[in-house]
Amino acid sequence: PTSHTAILARGLGIPAIVAAAGATGIADGTNVAVDGTSGTVTVGVEPAANSADLPPARAARTHVDLAGLGPGHTKDGHPVSLYLNIGSIKDVRTGAQGVGLLRTEFLFLGRKDSPSRAEQHAAYLELFNAFPGARVVIRTLDAGADKPLPFLALPEEENPALGVRGLRTARLRPEVLDDQLAAIASAAAAAACEVWVMAPMVATPAEAADFAARARAHGLQHVGAMVEIPAAALRAARLLEHLDFLSIGTNDLGQYTMAADRQDGRLPDLLDPWQPALLELIALAAEAGRAAGKPVGVCGEAAADPRLAAVLVGLGVTSLSMAAAAVPAVHAELSARTLRECRELAERARDALDPAQARALVSRS
Repeated sequence: PTSHTAILARGLGIPAIVAAAGATGIADGTNVAVDGTSGTVTVGVEPAANSADLPPARAARTHVDLAGLGPGHTKDGHPVSLYLNIGSIKDVRTGAQGVGLLRTEFLFLGRKDSPSRAEQHAAYLELFNAFPGARVVIRTLDAGADKPLPFLALPEEENPALGVRGLRTARLRPEVLDDQLAAIASAAAAAACEVWVMAPMVATPAEAADFAARARAHGLQHVGAMVEIPAAALRAARLLEHLDFLSIGTNDLGQYTMAADRQDGRLPDLLDPWQPALLELIALAAEAGRAAGKPVGVCGEAAADPRLAAVLVGLGVTSLSMAAAAVPAVHAELSARTLRECRELAERARDALDPAQARALVSRS
């Protein structure tokens, strides 16, 4: 569920499940029903006679209009910004509070050379202008590991997830990052929204300081980093000495915390975002943000789980970013709970022995 294929399917509203044991043994021509929400496949069903027999929410899922929701908040009025995770102009939805994660890989995939500054400027400006007056957090190129980009000509690695990926690619190809920052800055200067920029795979305060200096040299004013490595969560206070905000990527933070490849369907329990160890690291980063008076959000898939979203708010997270289809349910869950209740739920989840117990303890309320 934390693989990029699953994330893209979720963002597009396509019902999908992964790691379906026995799926290859189903005979060709067998009718099956796939429920991407519950994660079940029913074999041997009668085919629906027409679309009227299908659940009505399915057809509308990719056309979510968020205009009527208003800003996110708890029952007692504590503000929680609910942003979108987007990867292209196709993901834009009306009424959104803003963007918590704008992936830029769409410009680089399948190319033999890097897009020019002018091409990047035009693409970023189009996306920025789709959110007038809002905040748009754009992530610099997150290449490597399960997102290889041939034009970077990175060396072959035995374990690419632990190698040159994310911000680390700038060690070998610094001009790619500089060109991207220049294009983001020029587009931001012409845009009608507030642009924040962050780097993926930041591990140390020195990396945070270097990225902040590069970004600010191009004129970008709001600079942050992804917390995807346990070291970044443990040293979040030191990172924030150089940065304006942090954004937690729970998918990668989970895989590095549990030493479990996020694409390995045989380890779903270790990759579960309800893992108490993962919640502890999120709490550390959120506390560092509170102490520094700087925002710490979550842009990983954990934010799309309504119950877990309440836990994250209780841990001190200030914003949540997710696929548009998940926003209404998260908004409803938060608006039904006070901040104190969210904090109580967070304590229950942190004290749990495993994800199953964490879910059970939170579900009681």
